[in-house]
Amino acid sequence: MARLPNEEIVARIEAALYSAGRPISMEEIVSASGTDSKEKVKRLLAELINKTRVTFKALEIAKLEDNSYVFQLKPSYTPIVKKFSNKPQISNSVLKTLSYIAYEQPVTTKRLLEIRGSKVYYHLRELQDQEFINFRSSGRIKVYSTTSKFNNYFGISDLKTLKRSLLLQPKDLEKKNT
Repeated sequence: MARLPNEEIVARIEAALYSAGRPISMEEIVSASGTDSKEKVKRLLAELINKTRVTFKALEIAKLEDNSYVFQLKPSYTPIVKKFSNKPQISNSVLKTLSYIAYEQPVTTKRLLEIRGSKVYYHLRELQDQEFINFRSSGRIKVYSTTSKFNNYFGISDLKTLKRSLLLQPKDLEKKNT
């Protein structure tokens, strides 16, 4: 590979993180960088993360638990910009299926079909393509559950806490906040 200046390598890393619109692995970042030195890319990425932290107030490059990286809006700014978003990444119907899987997991295809109807097959395919769910086969039965990408994307660290919070009724939340 031709030796590229550091500025060009950083620009390529920025471009990859920005355009991906999803978390990308270190291997993908190295591939996009135009160099084959993983150590150099790690060093330049760390510098880029620090520059981003200093320069941007609402944007960040976050390292996720699975050691992938994502260029994203800081979670605290999501409510502010929600009205400006053109199209959600996940439609409401697919999001409902995902929330049911998250709450009931592990859950079978049969149960999902009973609750969500025949369009659930489309939802499952879309959610698998986005790597928010996976399944294991138990004979002819598929059993679905969420992935670590789901947890990272939605900022969930503990599914038990999530389930408990989903059980709270609005009046319970009012009591909790007073």
